[in-house]
Amino acid sequence: MFKGRATIRLLVVLAAVGAALGPSLGGCVGADSPLGRVIGAITSDDYVLSREANREIQRFEEVYHTYAKDGADDSRMALFRDVFARVCVEYVREVDDARLVDAAIEGVRGIEPQSRPLSAAETMDRALDAMVVSLDPHSTYLNPEELRETQVSTKGEFGGLGIEVTMEDGLVKVISPIEDTPAHRAGLKPGDLLTHIDGTPIKGLTLLQAVKRMRGRPGTAIILTVSRRGRSAFDVAITRAIITVQSVRWRIEEDIGYIRVATFTVQVEDGVEEAIEDIREKLGPRLKGLVLDLRGNPGGLLDQSVALSDAFLDEGDIVSLRGRKEGRARIFTAEKGDLARRLPMVVLINGGSASASEIVAGALQDNGRAIVMGRRSFGKGSVQTIMPLPVEGALKLTTALYYSPAGRAIQALGVEPDIVIASQDVEPRRRESDLPGALLGTSRAVGREQKTVKETDCPEAGENGDRQLGCALVLLHAGSPDKFLASLGQRPSM
Repeated sequence: MFKGRATIRLLVVLAAVGAALGPSLGGCVGADSPLGRVIGAITSDDYVLSREANREIQRFEEVYHTYAKDGADDSRMALFRDVFARVCVEYVREVDDARLVDAAIEGVRGIEPQSRPLSAAETMDRALDAMVVSLDPHSTYLNPEELRETQVSTKGEFGGLGIEVTMEDGLVKVISPIEDTPAHRAGLKPGDLLTHIDGTPIKGLTLLQAVKRMRGRPGTAIILTVSRRGRSAFDVAITRAIITVQSVRWRIEEDIGYIRVATFTVQVEDGVEEAIEDIREKLGPRLKGLVLDLRGNPGGLLDQSVALSDAFLDEGDIVSLRGRKEGRARIFTAEKGDLARRLPMVVLINGGSASASEIVAGALQDNGRAIVMGRRSFGKGSVQTIMPLPVEGALKLTTALYYSPAGRAIQALGVEPDIVIASQDVEPRRRESDLPGALLGTSRAVGREQKTVKETDCPEAGENGDRQLGCALVLLHAGSPDKFLASLGQRPSM
């Protein structure tokens, strides 16, 4: 197994917490009351909603009772108050109370007249969906069924198509198809927008509702209508299958070990250790370096990204998580034990490398452990915490942004490669900063020289004639970026 999990240092300045959690939280203040004690049980601090916040909730309650046929169910409003308070206290940025309630009311009033009256549960689901989704592209309310759905993909096996998706303008956007899955074989590409499922419009569905419709019994067919930049909308027929994600693959390229991490499931830690052991057994002292390929990797589990970074570091910070509470940060640091024994490394990234991939690339880059090569990453640098709710379901809430060891924010900015591989083909995919409502990160300036090479100057490598991999192999054989550039007959460019 890997060395122990990277150490978690919790830096808590208790004296600052009281000041940081005062009126500046948009209506959240400390107090001793029944609601304050309930919220305290879930946030470890005592909070009660302010008078202004309660007035806003009463404004929502009037609309809610108009639309819900059994709106007298007090547990539903208790659920609303719980979610409202959690957002007020735990969300990464301060949010105006009235804005939250406006979004919830809009969600309820969007119910079609012929659908009324709905049950209290259905009405509240719509209100909470609209309120939480209004925060940013990654926060959402999960009803009990949706919560069960979210627990499937991280296990590495489920029935479906094999795509990592998000929501954009009411449509499902493909972040990345997972390798060797029906979606990948059908030709879906990063940046594709899905407009219909079996002829039914996606607009009006939540992301999890759309995902549920795309999953199904293996062997059954589904037709997706795809909108792709540069061409008219078209249909793609895909047959569902059991999606067994092989998170880690590896092979040998001459005297270089190649490790591909496709997604960060629970399999990554053991898979990378097995890969390194196998490569060493086959090459022995002839092993000259490693390529870690994170291209198109949409992310996944935070602990696996930390473990992967730690696998190649002897010391230093890996990533820090910073929320809204000043004086409180969570820092992950590496433990001694570089499994690659300081062998030269190249990390390959592109616009489909997101979240956990960006943590690894930033950690190895800032610690001087690897040269990052390729294209700027996606820029998904926010942390979502799933909080089970006392009534039912859970809240998936953006609670922090993560920062590289050098203090760089990844959110909406991405990781910039040390060596950019320029292509004549413009990448069609959009990035985090293009998503409606995306949070903007602020980053400490880091002086780093960036060099550029042409992809056409890179030799082909592997079965698919991968030129970016070819450049990584040339760099490792050259021994330094300057010798690499000289071998390609190119000069550094800024």
